[in-house]
This record gives sequence, structure tokens and C-alpha cells, in this order.
Amino acid sequence: MVTSLRRSERLRESIGPFLDFFTGTYAALTEDPETANFAVGNPHEIAMPAYVEALRRHLEPQDPAWFAYKLSEPNAQAAVARTLSARTGLAWEPADVAMTNGGHAALAVAFRSLLEPGAEAIFLPPPWFFYELLILAADGVPVRVRLEPPAFDLDLDALEAAITPRTRAVLLNSPHNPSGRVYAPNDLRGLAGLLTEASDRIGSPIYLISDEPYNRILFDGRSYHSPAEAYPYTVVTYSYGKTLLTPGMRIGYLAVPPTMPDRERLRDEFFVTQLETFAFPNADLQHAIDDLEALSIDIAALERRRDRLVPALREMGYETTLPEGTFYVMARAPLADDQAFARILNRHKVLVLPGSIVELPGWFRVSLTASDDMVERGLPGFAAAMREASGRPS
Repeated sequence: MVTSLRRSERLRESIGPFLDFFTGTYAALTEDPETANFAVGNPHEIAMPAYVEALRRHLEPQDPAWFAYKLSEPNAQAAVARTLSARTGLAWEPADVAMTNGGHAALAVAFRSLLEPGAEAIFLPPPWFFYELLILAADGVPVRVRLEPPAFDLDLDALEAAITPRTRAVLLNSPHNPSGRVYAPNDLRGLAGLLTEASDRIGSPIYLISDEPYNRILFDGRSYHSPAEAYPYTVVTYSYGKTLLTPGMRIGYLAVPPTMPDRERLRDEFFVTQLETFAFPNADLQHAIDDLEALSIDIAALERRRDRLVPALREMGYETTLPEGTFYVMARAPLADDQAFARILNRHKVLVLPGSIVELPGWFRVSLTASDDMVERGLPGFAAAMREASGRPS
């Protein structure tokens, strides 16, 4: 009982800022219809008709086992393998793919399979909320190597210095939430070379967990390259909730490339780990996967919102990123205390995510999934908050 409580407290501490925000400010302000909500990547418009029609069509049972217990359905595995093969140029097999109930579950399975108690996993803050939590839940030791704003470049020297004989995994998120940075093939080749040399030095492979839920949300004509193309010991995790903007419909996967030296062992370990919590997607979503693979939200609309928000915020005096992908723009707050500045924005009917919640104090995150109407309503609030924080007259 004591051990369980201590573990629970450790996990609670890792997501304390997240819980405080989402059970406090966020919950209160989302009830206000006048608030322009830029805080998270939630939909603010009705889901795509084609998505709804695909679910409706595949909800109709075609045999008595249509809604029976499901593991990774062969049709879903085959659809994902075809997509991965086309996107990476590698010959992925359906057996390489483990279907999961979302990207969160895919990461949890990866960490639980790859980490033994006390093993180290490196991740690169500013992070998605739950990376540290998932490493701790797998009895691993989280190790941070920061991506520094405003460029958020990979620091290979710092990464190399962080690797020890206990390092078992490095987590890379690209396109990167929250910065919007997309790491280019040269970056990935450099990382692959570093991990290959480090694996040889410590005498065991360092796995690269490539968290890719935004890999189809790219701007300015960019294309995406997975680290799996450069580094054999890569585990790819993915969620359909971003490309379809349906985060409450939980389906994703983790997969190992055909170049993975021990992929048959990992396939088996992933399967056993999934059985721990039955981390498989619902039957209807797996039946619909061929149709869902062909769908995407309007990326051009996200890009137009980026191109409306970024120049407007910069003209007001904010320093911002220009994201290459994802849903998010990062902006530097005019106050060192980003939480205090977020409260000023709240008074002006604007809701953002304070940067300290993603380990980037002094900044805040703006989601491009806000509707066009919210963008236009929110811009005067951003301007008024800047004036108030700077002590300028209204």
C-alpha cells in the first residue's frame, strides 16, 4: 500500500501543472461562449461529413462477430502497413503493426516493452504533457535534453552527453508539439549516426521512439520523413486523432520497420504488453480504417489561420514561432510569468495554454484548431492584453 501510494504521488507530481490548469482555468473558461479558445487541439466545428459517413457505414454489422473482442484486426494492420510503405519507401508488413486505442496507448506500450526498472529514457522538452508520466509509469527514469527556443534545434552534443550505459530509449516528436518544428532528413541522419555510435559504445541498442501524430499536418508544401528511414531501431507511434481532428475517437498504432534487427521479438513483447490493459481500438474504428486513412482535415485552413495569427501577433509586439507543421504557434509572453499573462488574456476573453505547463516558462501556446471566428474575436484580446502587460494606454 505504501509503495502504491508513493508511486501514485510521483505520477501525480509529473502531471501536476496539467491537472491544475485543466481542472481550473480551462474548465471554467470553456463554459463561456464568448471566450476565444486557443488552449488545446480540440475541434470547434462539426466533424467532417466523410468521417461521420465512414463511421456510420462501418457501424452496420456484417457478421455476428462484428463487435466481438478485437485485437489488432488484420484489415487495419494491412492498411497501416500500406501507408507506411508508401510514406517511407520501406516494405512494412502487417505483422509489424500493433493497433492501439490512440497514440497515448501506443507510447505506453512502447515504454513498458522497452524499459526495465531503472532504465533511462531521454525526451526533449518542451514536451507533450504525458511523456514523463508514461516513462515513470513504465518504471523508467526520465532524462531531459532541452530544445531551446526560438529555433528548437536538435542539440546532438547535449543528447550525446546525456546518454549513459542505462539509456534504453530516446523519444523524438516531429512535427514537434508545441513548437511546430519539423526535423529534416539531415537532422535525422545525424541523430541516427549518434545513436548507432552510442549503442555500440554501451553495448546495447538504444531505441528511438518516433512519436508522429502530426506527420500529415505540414505547411508550406513540406514533406515528412520518419526517423525509421534512417535508423533501424525505431519504433513509430501514431494517432489518427490529429489528422482527423477527432481526439475523442481513440485509434492509433505502434510499428517497427522491416530493418529492425529484433522486430519479431518486439512484436511479441508489444502484444503481451497490450494484453496488460487491453490497449486495442474499438471494433468499429478498425473496420473503418481504410476509409479513415484517406481522410484529413483541411490543412490549408490551418495554414491560413497560422498566416493570419502570426503576422498579427508580431505586429502587436509578440515574438512568435512560424510553425512548419502541427496545430500550434508559440508566442513569448511580455511578462516573465506566463501564468500571470495568461490570466490577463483570460480577462480579455482569450484562453491559451501557459508555456510553463509544457516546460517552457515565459511563453504560451496558441492552437490553430480554433475556428476562424475565434481567431477574429481573439485578436483584439491579444492586443489589449499586450497593452495592459506593457503598461501602455488602451
